[in-house]
Amino acid sequence: MKIGIGNDHVGYRLKLEIKRHLENKGYEVVDFGHHNEERTDYPIYGEAVAKAVINKEVDRGILICGTGVGISLAANKVNGIRAAVCSEPYTAMLSKQHNDTNILAFGARVVGSELAKMIVDSWLGAEYEGGRHAARVKMIKDIEDRQ
Repeated sequence: MKIGIGNDHVGYRLKLEIKRHLENKGYEVVDFGHHNEERTDYPIYGEAVAKAVINKEVDRGILICGTGVGISLAANKVNGIRAAVCSEPYTAMLSKQHNDTNILAFGARVVGSELAKMIVDSWLGAEYEGGRHAARVKMIKDIEDRQ
């Protein structure tokens, strides 16, 4: 599985740890930046990873900023993206199982590196269940289609 990862300046250090964690587990990671701690704007990276997911350059995306909120908002503006901010593993798992999320976001100011790794592992280990959830995911797509 190929995973795109993106971050702003606040998420840079945590991104390095998550990237190393994923590579150690055998995932291919495509790093869309930011590549240092100099101030930058999170929408750039949220959009870049989201477009890579939609264009099938990567299978899933992971985004990191201060809280995860801003960067996920930017990603969710790209049609077809279902990005969820998760601060613990259970929500991450359910976001995939019930909402077929294709991007996971979290905040470097909210979670530490070990918790972030557990969140990532829970999300990547989950599978979309479809079934009764498919109608709701379709409703979300229908909202996008009406815009």
